[in-house]
Amino acid sequence: MVKKKKNRAPLPELPPGARLFDSHCHLDMEDYSADCSEVIKRAARAGVSKIMTIGIDLPSSRAALRLTETHPGIFCAVGIHPHSAAAADDAALTEISQLARSVKVRAIGEIGLDYAKMYCPREEQITAFRQQLELAAELRLPVIIHDREAHEETMAILRQVAPLQQRGVMHCFSGDLTLAREVVDLGLYISLPGVLTFNKTEALREVAREIPLESLIIETDAPFLTPAPYRGKRNEPAYVLYTAQCLSEIRGITLAEAAAQTTLNCEKLFALEGK
Repeated sequence: MVKKKKNRAPLPELPPGARLFDSHCHLDMEDYSADCSEVIKRAARAGVSKIMTIGIDLPSSRAALRLTETHPGIFCAVGIHPHSAAAADDAALTEISQLARSVKVRAIGEIGLDYAKMYCPREEQITAFRQQLELAAELRLPVIIHDREAHEETMAILRQVAPLQQRGVMHCFSGDLTLAREVVDLGLYISLPGVLTFNKTEALREVAREIPLESLIIETDAPFLTPAPYRGKRNEPAYVLYTAQCLSEIRGITLAEAAAQTTLNCEKLFALEGK
């Protein structure tokens, strides 16, 4: 007896003419090896008109760029994640610089510090972070920053290099309102992930409510951090719609307004207005 596949729960309906931008996902990962094209098509049907797929090391940065070559609405960032900071030698950074010269590469990232798991020693992480901030400044590209349990040191480094000419974003923001205001004061955007839809996330909801909408963008971080109601399953760019809906409810605005402003913010950040 053949089991019938369960139907997917319907996504919220985006108003006609509205569009979304998933500012951060990882479409090159193994999780999408069997159905990446379908995942991209589902995102388009859900109203996600642009997607940023993000490199975390040299192989993933190369793969992210390859994806952009066959999908017009996909752009990418290239960089070396703090977990892989030990691999950020001169040769690797030279190749990142070369990849970043493609017109489809719109940022350096994700880069930063991660003191939660400490896959690399602090000094190696700090060195790689600083070097890639310098590279972004040289190439006049924004930065996508990973900051996990390293708020104080991340902010200290960013203050030292401020102002960032092309700005940047604090990816998957995990701090409180005070930190969020400091981030915005440095000219960076705050990116809200699907965690916003979880119960007991009042600190993040306060950030979403109090920070000016002009400084907020949204992301999936797919395949990770799947929003409700799919929590625990694989995430994908179409589900950024749940985060947009949650943001609209928190701020007391329409879904169309939340989608329009966060999309505009992404397009400004990644220099994609009109593209």
